[in-house]
Amino acid sequence: MRFLLDQDVYAVTCRLLRDLGHDVVTAAELNLSRSSDRGLLMRAADEKRLFVTRDKDFGGLVFVERLSKGVLYLRISPETLTATHDELKTVLSAYSEDELTSAFVVVEPGRRRFRTLR
Repeated sequence: MRFLLDQDVYAVTCRLLRDLGHDVVTAAELNLSRSSDRGLLMRAADEKRLFVTRDKDFGGLVFVERLSKGVLYLRISPETLTATHDELKTVLSAYSEDELTSAFVVVEPGRRRFRTLR
């Protein structure tokens, strides 16, 4: 799968996704660290990448303004890193890329919430 990671996503999460064989770029690698949330979502959509973030503000942009699709929102902290990564791996194996590119998925320790975007 193809991912664009927001600047707030932990480096260890980036490594995990790359180690799993995914095509991952970060906002910093694309010189988008100062880009607006809207700009990041548009870039992810333009490049057909799933957007990964720890910022809950993206829910409003996706659901209210209908700016994008294909967002993985990680509810993760240093204390929950392993459990959240385990759930992220489950999500990536349970859903196809097509399913994820039309969804907003909240990933947290031991569970996920999958909401299809229309």
